[in-house]
This record gives sequence, C-alpha cells and structure tokens, in this order.
Amino acid sequence: MFDFKTHFSTVLKGLEAEGRYRHFKTLERPVGRFPQATIHHKNGYKQNVTVWCSNDYLGMSHNPKVIAAMQSAAAAHGSGAGGTRNIAGTTSEMVELESLMAIHHGKEAALVFTSGYTANEGALGVLGKLLPNAIVFSDTLNHASMISGMRIGGCEKRIFPHNDIDALRAGLQAQPVNRPKIVAIESVYSMEGDISPLKDIVKLAKEYGALVYLDEVHAVGMYGPHGAGVAEREGVMADIDVIEGTFGKAYGVVGGYVAGNREVVDAIRSFASSFIFTTALPPAVLAAAATSVTHLRESNTEREAQRRVVNYLKKRFAETDMPYLKGESHIVPLVVGDAHCVKAVTDTLLEHYNIYVQPINYPTVPKGTERLRLTATARHSEADVDALVDALQELWSTHAIGHQQRA
Repeated sequence: MFDFKTHFSTVLKGLEAEGRYRHFKTLERPVGRFPQATIHHKNGYKQNVTVWCSNDYLGMSHNPKVIAAMQSAAAAHGSGAGGTRNIAGTTSEMVELESLMAIHHGKEAALVFTSGYTANEGALGVLGKLLPNAIVFSDTLNHASMISGMRIGGCEKRIFPHNDIDALRAGLQAQPVNRPKIVAIESVYSMEGDISPLKDIVKLAKEYGALVYLDEVHAVGMYGPHGAGVAEREGVMADIDVIEGTFGKAYGVVGGYVAGNREVVDAIRSFASSFIFTTALPPAVLAAAATSVTHLRESNTEREAQRRVVNYLKKRFAETDMPYLKGESHIVPLVVGDAHCVKAVTDTLLEHYNIYVQPINYPTVPKGTERLRLTATARHSEADVDALVDALQELWSTHAIGHQQRA
C-alpha cells in the first residue's frame, strides 16, 4: 500500500532543504500598539517586536471607528452570516457596502467576495468562460489569484513581459478586430514595488477594443484623492471595465470585491463558483469595511503620514549600497538572492534586533531573487526606520550579503 505519511514527509524535507519551508510565528497585535507586536514563542517567552511586513498600511485595523462599527454590528446581528447569499440571504450591510464600492469606483455595481483571491479567481474565471473565443493578455508578474482565475476561465492566454507596452501592443495587433480581448494587470505590483503605466495600457487596450481588468488590491485606500486607487489618481477610472480590490490591506478588515458595469457584475454574481458556494461575510465585517472606506474617502491624514514614512525609508536606503528596488510605490523590496540567506537575515533581525519580517521565497518570486518585502505604515516612526536600516546595514557589512551570492 502507498505510504502517504512518508511521501508527504519527504516532500516537506525537500522544501526545507531548499530553504523554502515556511515557519509561522504566533503574533499578537494589541490594539493601539501597531506596528509594535508580541511574538509568543513555544517556550513561553514573549518577545516585543516591530513589524515591517504588514499590509495594514494605514493602521486602519486599529482605528477606533472601525473597531466600534464591528462591535456594534456584531452586538446587533451576531457573529456570522448564516451561509451563502444564495441560501441564507443578503444582509442590509452587504447591500450598503456594495453600493458604497460602486460609488467609490464610479461604477454601476459592485460585488463583495470573501477575499481578494476569490474575487480575482471568480471574476476572471467567469470572463474567460463566458466571452466566446476570448484571449487574455496577462502581465508576467500578475498575482497567483489572477493566474488561477484565468486557468479556470480556460480561454487562450498570452503572457507579456512586465509593464512592456510594446509587447502588449504587438500581441493585441496580431488578433482579429472582433475577437474578445482581455488585458489583465495590477496597478501596484507588491513584490517589485512598482506601478504599472496605467494610462498607456488603458489607451492601448481601448484602441484595440480590449476589456481592461485591473487588480488594485495594494492601491485601494492608498492612492487617489479618495483612496480609490491608482486608476483614480491617474484619471482613468472610468475607462477601466472591471476593478478588483480588497478590504484586507489598507482598509484593515477582510474581504474582496469587484466593481464594473451592471451586466458584467451580474454575470460574475451568477456564474462565479468562488462567490456562489462560499459563506458570505458576516455583518460585523461588512460594517467595519464600510466604515473604513468611508473614513478614507474623506481623510488624507493616514495617507500623508504613510507617505512621509515611506519617503524617509527610501531616503535612508538611498544612503546605503544595499540592493533595494527603487519603485514608485509604498512597498520597498530588498533583494537578498538566496532562500537560505534571506531566512538567515530575517532570523537574525528577529533574534538580535526585535524586528519581524517574513522572507519572500519561490514561488512568490523567482528563484535567485529572494527578498525582504518592507512595508512602512502610517504608524511607523522615523526611529523605527532608523532601527531597521541600521540593523540591515550592519548585517550587510558584517556578513557581506550580496557579495556572497554574486560569488
């Protein structure tokens, strides 16, 4: 008989030998202390750390208004949704949030999913299946959830080099005029820290009659006068056919959504398995998300504070010779280039400097480009930045990181 336990043990040992086995820490994030947190070690020791890898970019998960909205809705409506929307019904909080997100992105309708992953998977899967003989043009660095959605959709796919307008143009030109074409991209690429040339891509897609699908998960709440994303900042939001976003990053809650014209959103609602067969988000989560979005539509305080910290972090890195990626966004990747080495760096940061960062390995990034993905938030201080950069400089100079990898 097949020895399942031994097989999986061998697989996991292989992962560990490559330096890619993921070790999770038990992390406690007390309200009011972020980005400070406490790690609970197995021996009972509690270690206070500064977190440098959170997507809670604006600290909204600890915003008093957001917390109060969640508590109030839970007290009024309970802790759960009772099932899928097709079975258990749709709550008033869901209707209000979907209406808000449609307005937020200047669209006719919006649909809330349980996560950004299921939103991408469901929406792109439906578009690929329902559009006859469709072809999708996908940036080579698109997120795994987008790739999964395209795979579910089953239509032809062409991958173009990252942010390469000329390659995208050549691909679109080669297709018949009347063939349904989808251009699927992200606005902020979180592992590179760069931003897509959105205006140029939108203009090109419209020239060739392609539908534009834009993932804004790392941009919503962060960019534009109302925090609606890079498309709002660049003035092209009206030209994006489907915008996908999340409540789980800058908005500090959980859940994902898509927004677009009424017919497209209704088709996604009617055919997406990741929507139809998944328990709906509870009213407490929906109320918290709506409160966070509404707050950031009106307030620039958090965005301005976060930009100041990001600018200071990039200024400090510019004074060093460390190989950080000089992207336009709020995310600062620092390339180490080896799975074992990047884990050693993060372990040392934790053990000797009380700095918590998770290593980024393959398959999230290509082998040989393993990195730290550093995220300055609105609640980090300049002292936090100095402590991080000084620690990294000490590691780079003491251990010749990078020189070892090039050799």
